[in-house]
Amino acid sequence: MTNDSDQEKQLTGATVWLTGLPSAGKTTIAYELADRLRAEGHRVEVLDGDEIREFISAGLGFTREDRHINVQRIGFVAELLASNGVKALVPVIAPYADSREAVRKRHQSEGTTYLEVHVATPVEVCSERDVKGLYAKQAAGEISGLTGVDDPYEAPEAPDLRIASHQQTVQESAAALHALLTERGLA
Repeated sequence: MTNDSDQEKQLTGATVWLTGLPSAGKTTIAYELADRLRAEGHRVEVLDGDEIREFISAGLGFTREDRHINVQRIGFVAELLASNGVKALVPVIAPYADSREAVRKRHQSEGTTYLEVHVATPVEVCSERDVKGLYAKQAAGEISGLTGVDDPYEAPEAPDLRIASHQQTVQESAAALHALLTERGLA
């Protein structure tokens, strides 16, 4: 049986932006948290950066300007979902602090909750994980502009939560994020 307080939390939207290097664990943590939140009755959407690039930001490259445009598009969609009672989990690199800040300000201007989570996995660990083979391609000279290697990544100075995913399990990382949502009255 759910009480009114639980139902209110289930209907309260928020954007949870998980930023970090490629292969840091952002998407894996987001899907783990999404499953847990759905089991509790929350409406949840994961805005996966790769899917967004394919369907909403097709044609954009990886210049600073294109990356900014991509982040702003994702931020717009996330805010739209969150303002309509959805927990929008956004596992997207978003390498530039000013782009993330613009998304935060948009949320603030709309009165929508925005939480920034830094999945702080060292580049050496990300390179070992190399989920998409990007680090190997960069090392072989096949690609350039890899965030955190030969393109900048501006880590958040004061995120709402910093997760050292290389020092804990996916479940522990998702639990830490769930605890933050609970603390903020969102879960």
